[in-house]
Amino acid sequence: MASDLDVDAVLAAGWADPKTFSPQEWARAEEFWLERRKDDARLLEVRERASALITEWTGRTPHDVGSFGTRVNLESSDLDLGIGYPVAEREELMAALEGRAVFKGERKTSFSTTRLVFSFELDGVEIDVSALTEDDFAVACRMLDQIEEGMDRDERIAHTWVKHLLRSSGRLDDYARWKLVVYARYCPEFNWVPIPE
Repeated sequence: MASDLDVDAVLAAGWADPKTFSPQEWARAEEFWLERRKDDARLLEVRERASALITEWTGRTPHDVGSFGTRVNLESSDLDLGIGYPVAEREELMAALEGRAVFKGERKTSFSTTRLVFSFELDGVEIDVSALTEDDFAVACRMLDQIEEGMDRDERIAHTWVKHLLRSSGRLDDYARWKLVVYARYCPEFNWVPIPE
């Protein structure tokens, strides 16, 4: 069944307003989102164990910085966790994670800062770990708290559905940009670029 949502209009508006969905489209969007939620308990349990491991290895407590944390995820096979870590001690971090996580590279976080990205697997779930500067981590945590407080259930459903429509129709550039919309809305000064899926 083809979508009747004007996705281009949503992209132009920069936000998915649940009120613009037809009743039929909304029913499909809500069903899709609720299907994703069936994995929440399992992912929360994996996230808790992954966080404990990261804390043990690095001495830093991670925060969920990905789409699962904001409940706009399409997948149930990966988690994105972030930690704050002093830039001057990154070599020590690399040594601490050697043999425990794969180093995926250094990525830009803003115009002036970068983060180190690592990955490991736990119970079939890929755990991506971003080591941000301590200042960037503080901003990211504040942003995620603002999303948690400000974004309601219907907005999460609408945003997730648009993500799904963009990816399933092969509009991958639009999809990549859309993934950043929530972050930009709640924290315009933070140039968060998620790890490509």
